[in-house]
Amino acid sequence: MTTPDELASVRYIVDDVAAAVDFYTTHLGFTLHTNPAPAFADVVRGPLRLLLSGPASSGARATPDDADAPGRNRIHLVVDDLDNEIGQLRTAGLSFRSDVIAGPGGRQILLTDPAGNLIELFEPAPR
Repeated sequence: MTTPDELASVRYIVDDVAAAVDFYTTHLGFTLHTNPAPAFADVVRGPLRLLLSGPASSGARATPDDADAPGRNRIHLVVDDLDNEIGQLRTAGLSFRSDVIAGPGGRQILLTDPAGNLIELFEPAPR
């Protein structure tokens, strides 16, 4: 396993750490790295370490009270076959926040984790 100093870390504030861990490991190919839940856990996919901070974590407590809604920022996960990924996730009961959008660089769709944080699934255009 890659060590934390070799990873890019992104923090998502979540209301239920266990639900977030289950979502990312079951549906998006992350593996559990550490799990001192219920306050915090982190999951890893490639060079991305996703910090899942629950209400009792220091990361969540440092967040200003007026920043309680998710922003427009999101993690960007590259997939080989967007249509297949969408099908698998819909079969698992997940819903999406957007339709598929195509552009010169590829195709993408947005979904949310259980706390409402955005995830972009992106299939690059053929080269």
